[in-house]
Amino acid sequence: MNNKFAPFLLGAAALALSMAGVARADDLDAATKAHLAQLDSGPSTVDVSQYPQGIQDDYHVFAQKCAQCHKLSRPINSDYVLPEEWARYVKRMMYKPGSGISGSEAKKIYDFLVYDASVRKKDLLDKKLAGLSPDKKATEQAKIQKVCNEYGAKYASK
Repeated sequence: MNNKFAPFLLGAAALALSMAGVARADDLDAATKAHLAQLDSGPSTVDVSQYPQGIQDDYHVFAQKCAQCHKLSRPINSDYVLPEEWARYVKRMMYKPGSGISGSEAKKIYDFLVYDASVRKKDLLDKKLAGLSPDKKATEQAKIQKVCNEYGAKYASK
């Protein structure tokens, strides 16, 4: 191969790979956008009137802080139910620019989401727990129990 054309061919190859990556990113973005639109179109509130008072208070922190960046329906309708999932989600949101979520507020949001999932999304929670190893299941159940204990609530584990 002539050395004069090598940079041109390398550039063309890089451009082709780059364009393939852009097309793939657009596909992912479209799928993500569709998923978020589905979550956003669901209920945007939770009836917390039967929840312990502390969890009701935490719901207000959740509603105030999380609605600054996205619809509340997004986390309310998500398929996150395990404490580990909520911990990652809240941490990611906490570090988004402009979220203004402090460490203590993040804990309240986490506590609300974990408790709410253990009540309102119990069937999905049980299904996800059943798919975990015994050790991982016990760890996740202990995290749920800890939140429930802090608020004087019961957690009915399977």
